[in-house]
Amino acid sequence: MNDTMAASSHRIMLGPLVAAIDQGTSSTRFLVFNSKTAELLSHHQVEIKQSFPKEGWVEEDPKEILQSVYECMERTCEKLTQLNIDITNIKAIGVTNQRETTLVWDKETGEPLYNAIVWLDLRTQSTVERLINKTPGRNKNHLKHKTGLPISTYFSAVKLRWLMDNVAEVHEAIVSHRAMFGTVDSWLIWCLTGGKSGGVHCTDVTNASRTMLFNIHTMDWDPELCKYFGIPMEILPRVRSSSEIYGLMKICSSWKSGELSGVPISGCLGDQSAALVGQMCFQDGQAKNTYGTGCFLLRNTGAKPVMSDHGLLTTVAYKLGRDKPACYALEGSVAIAGAVVRWLQDNLGIISSSEELEKLAASVCTSYGCYFVPAFSGLYAPYWEPSARGIICGLTQFTNKSHLAFAALEAVCFQTREILDAMNQDSGIPLTQLQVDGGMTSNRLLMQLQADILCIPVVKPSMPETTALGAAMAAGAAEGVSVWSLNPEDLTEVTSEKFEPQINPEESEYRYARWKKAVQKSMNWETTEPVFNGNGETSIFSSVPLGFYIMGSMLMLIGARYIAGHN
Repeated sequence: MNDTMAASSHRIMLGPLVAAIDQGTSSTRFLVFNSKTAELLSHHQVEIKQSFPKEGWVEEDPKEILQSVYECMERTCEKLTQLNIDITNIKAIGVTNQRETTLVWDKETGEPLYNAIVWLDLRTQSTVERLINKTPGRNKNHLKHKTGLPISTYFSAVKLRWLMDNVAEVHEAIVSHRAMFGTVDSWLIWCLTGGKSGGVHCTDVTNASRTMLFNIHTMDWDPELCKYFGIPMEILPRVRSSSEIYGLMKICSSWKSGELSGVPISGCLGDQSAALVGQMCFQDGQAKNTYGTGCFLLRNTGAKPVMSDHGLLTTVAYKLGRDKPACYALEGSVAIAGAVVRWLQDNLGIISSSEELEKLAASVCTSYGCYFVPAFSGLYAPYWEPSARGIICGLTQFTNKSHLAFAALEAVCFQTREILDAMNQDSGIPLTQLQVDGGMTSNRLLMQLQADILCIPVVKPSMPETTALGAAMAAGAAEGVSVWSLNPEDLTEVTSEKFEPQINPEESEYRYARWKKAVQKSMNWETTEPVFNGNGETSIFSSVPLGFYIMGSMLMLIGARYIAGHN
């Protein structure tokens, strides 16, 4: 007893703490911040396995996602104890998450009815084409006036439609009124607030705005959109603001993290919105670019949604309180950024770590005319071209893996340049510098390359966890918590590092023009509706030119045999 008292007397008093669950595409983290200084005190990270059951399919296990959250909370609480920091000082928890990734679970058993279909997944391409073909003028922007989004494989509604059409358990659960749909935030909040024993089924406006079922003007689910996709509204979570108390944590008391039981979950933001908040982009015109699995450039457009004429999305940036106004953003989304590093590592085996990629690229400091368009999931902004596929062009006998590594880093920068150009055209006010964050920003060569290719400075905060910080800020500022002030004069000044352009603009423009040429060559690679053989596998005849070629060859062969037989 005396030992316990002695330990508690040595505990460091830091004022109120706020935690954040950051559930991304490739990893989960739990981070604890000091609400007065925004200092990161401790965190833990766990990698998440992705599975690729078929070409273009990307899935994750919802139970593994949930377990990774529990593990991160437990390990972080152990670390806090070792640092003599009182866990009971954590006053709120925020959630930020990979957006669009789609889950359906049984509310009576609490069991997922299928794997989570990840935002990158392409299985819905034929569904998307069918929907677009139904619209007047075959217009992919048919729903944009309500959703701010093109009809694309990227968003949740088509993934949910696929689950309803192809997974018997999902169909049966919907018929028997047992199904719950949600993006990752909804699944986590429901589970962490009790699950089948009274869990809260909700989402926030930023995540809802990525489903294609949400009206960004009325700020609620839209009955017409739900009817368009054939989705029953009863399975949808309740839409809440990004900063309010949704429910209280319920965790097994025998765990170290059991001390978090009763703590309110009071912040929820999709990861890119959270990064915008974490970068303090609260003014109209402020922007940030996050380099994660994908690459996402968001520009705050204030209280009015701005529709893009250049292939960008209109999305809800945040709504920091029930009675606060919603803020909107223009977004440029790139599917493959950090994912290209994983591909070079896991699929090609030319590197064993992301650090090695930087070393390889730095050893040559040029791609030697090699260009890499990593359109593994088609092209997102500004093209929205699902038929595109990855290509590497400009190869010579001199090209080696170091040049390819450099080309991979350049690809991330060129894709950012494309969405920045689109954003500058839409707003009419060019950005004079780019604020950046995300895992890839630790690559200094990438940051310098980005400044060179954009021809403007790139500014990186010294504390890179801006996504988690944004979720913590929203949670700490919520009514009923109020331990984090979002008043401009109270916000902590962020220290940062600036990368200035070091090449002349002519060289930058020349390389960018070559990149654009490579992008054109990646287009129209996949044909439309796939044809399946009896085993459910795609037939070779799904490729129309290949089909004609093989049919023609067979007819020629039969013709030749016929002639030979008559001679």
